[in-house]
Amino acid sequence: MIYRRGPWKNMEAVEYATLEWVDWFNHRRLLEPIGNVPPAELEAMYYRQQEESAKAA
Repeated sequence: MIYRRGPWKNMEAVEYATLEWVDWFNHRRLLEPIGNVPPAELEAMYYRQQEESAKAA
């Protein structure tokens, strides 16, 4: 995915671009099948519900 943004000056630039892409993939990308929310947001909601269920039990 980051290949299109090259050519890269050094390995640090490649690593930084990879980290930017991973951040977008997990925190900004909206997924229609899960209600148009980012995966990280849905995961946080899931674990919050698990904690609340455990406290209620």
